[in-house]
Amino acid sequence: MANETWTTRLDESITEFVDPIASKISEIVFYTIPVGDTEFPWIVGWLVVAGLVFTGYFGFAQVRHLPKALKLVRGKYDQKDAPGEVNHFQALTSAVSGTVGLGNIAGVAIAVTIGGPGATFWMIVCGLLGMATKFVECTLGVKYREVHADGTVSGGPMHYLRKGMAERGLGGLGKVLAIGSAVALLFFTFFGGNLFQVNQSLEQLQSVTGGEDSLFSSSGGALFFGILIAALVALVLIGGMRSIGAVTSRLVPAMAIVYVIACLFVILTNVSAVPEAVSDIIVGAFAPEGVAGGLIGALIVGFQRAAFSNEAGIGSAPIAHSAVKTKRPATEGLVAMIEPFIDTVVVCTMTALTIVIARTPSWEAAREASANGEPIASGVSLTSDAFESAISWFPYILAVAVLLFAFSTIITWSYYGMKAWTYLFGRTRTSENVYKVLFSLIVITGALMSLSSLVSLADSFLFLAAVFNIIGLYLLAPVVRRELNRVVDYIRRRDAGESDEQIEASEAVGPGEATTLAK
Repeated sequence: MANETWTTRLDESITEFVDPIASKISEIVFYTIPVGDTEFPWIVGWLVVAGLVFTGYFGFAQVRHLPKALKLVRGKYDQKDAPGEVNHFQALTSAVSGTVGLGNIAGVAIAVTIGGPGATFWMIVCGLLGMATKFVECTLGVKYREVHADGTVSGGPMHYLRKGMAERGLGGLGKVLAIGSAVALLFFTFFGGNLFQVNQSLEQLQSVTGGEDSLFSSSGGALFFGILIAALVALVLIGGMRSIGAVTSRLVPAMAIVYVIACLFVILTNVSAVPEAVSDIIVGAFAPEGVAGGLIGALIVGFQRAAFSNEAGIGSAPIAHSAVKTKRPATEGLVAMIEPFIDTVVVCTMTALTIVIARTPSWEAAREASANGEPIASGVSLTSDAFESAISWFPYILAVAVLLFAFSTIITWSYYGMKAWTYLFGRTRTSENVYKVLFSLIVITGALMSLSSLVSLADSFLFLAAVFNIIGLYLLAPVVRRELNRVVDYIRRRDAGESDEQIEASEAVGPGEATTLAK
C-alpha cells in the first residue's frame, strides 16, 4: 500500500507539472487564424501547403514513380559495395516501425471521435500529400549523411539543413534550423515516440486483464510495466541501428499484416454496413454533424492525426532512411514514399472503417463527450471495443499487437533521439551512454502520466520540428530534383541491361564521392 501511495503521488505530481507546460506550448505551436466559423491552426496549413507544393514541383512523383519504389524495396537495384548499414527494405521497415503503431490505433480512434468519420477522408488526403514531402526529406537525408569510420551513419535534418544550406550560401540560417530541428525532435522522442507509446500500450493491457481490477491498473503495476519496457528498450539500444533494423524488418510486417487482416474481418463481417460507413466518411468530410468548426474542424483533426501518424515533413524518417546502403540518394527517397501510403492510406483507413462500422457504445459515448467539450479519456480502448464487437477474443491479440507496435516505435525513436542528442552534445561514448540511461528512465514515466497532456506535448513538438525542417526542404528542392533525374536515368539504364560498373564509369564519379551529383 505504501508503494501505491508514493507512486500515486508521483503520478499526480508529474501531471500537475506537465499539464500547464503542455497547454502553454500548445497555444504557441497551434496558434489559430479565424477561418469562417472556426479557428484554423497555421501549423496544419504549413504541412498541407508543403505537400501540395512538392507534389506539383516533382510532377506527382508519388504516383509516377511508385512502381520504381516497389522495385527498389524488393532489392532489384541493390549494390553490395554501397556505403550504409541496412538495405532498402530494412530502412523502410525501421522507419515504418516509428510510424505504424499507436498513432494508427489510438490516434485514429481519437480523430474519428473528435472530428467524426469525415476526419478519415482528410487523413487519407494528408497521407497522399505526405508521400511527396517524405520523398524530398529522405533524399536529402541520404545526400548529406555522414558515414563514420566504423561504418555507422548519422543523417537527418540536422545534417542536411546545415550542409545543404551552407552550399547555398545560407550557412548561418542552416545552423539555426539544424539546431532547432534537433531540439524539437529530441523532445518529441521523449513525449511522442516514447511516453505516448508506453501510456497507450498500458491502457490496452489494463483493458484485457481486468480493467479497473487489473494488476496493471494500480500505480505499482503501472510502475512495474514501465520498468519492464525500459529494460527491454535498453537491451536493444545497445545493439544500435543494425539491431533495430533486424528486429523491425521481422516484427513490423508480421504485426501489420495481422492487424490489417483483423480489420478486414470486422469490415467483411459487417459488410452490409460498409456503404453507410463510406458515405459517413465522405459526407462527414464536407458536412460533418456535431463537429466543432464543421468542415474545417474535421479537416484540422484529420490532418493533425495523420501528421502525427506518418510524420511526413517532420524530419524524423530521414534519420532511419539515411542508414541505407546506396550510392544514389533519391533511390531511398522513392522507397520512403511507400511509408505514408502504408501508414496512413492503408492502416489508418482500415482502423477508421473498423471503428465507424462497429459503432460501439463506447465510441458513441466518447463522441458525445467530445461534442460537449470534455477531453478524450481513452484512445486504443475505443479501437479494441470495435474489434471485440466482431471478434470477442481479438482484444487479447490486439494487446499483443499494441505492445509490439509500441515497442518497435520506442526503439526506432530511441535511435532518432540518439542522433539528435549526439548532434547537440557530441558523438562520444559518455554522451551516448547518458542518453541511453535517460531515455530508458523516461520510458517508465509514460506509464504514470495522463493521456491528454501526452497528446498535447507530443503534437506540439512534432509540429514544431516541421517548422524548421520544411523551410530547408523548400530551399533544397532543386538539389532533390537533380538527384531524382539522376536516379530515373540510372534505373532506365539498368533496365536496359547496363551494369553498375558501366553506369558509374560514364558518370565519372570520383572515389569516395558516390553521392555527389554527376558533372
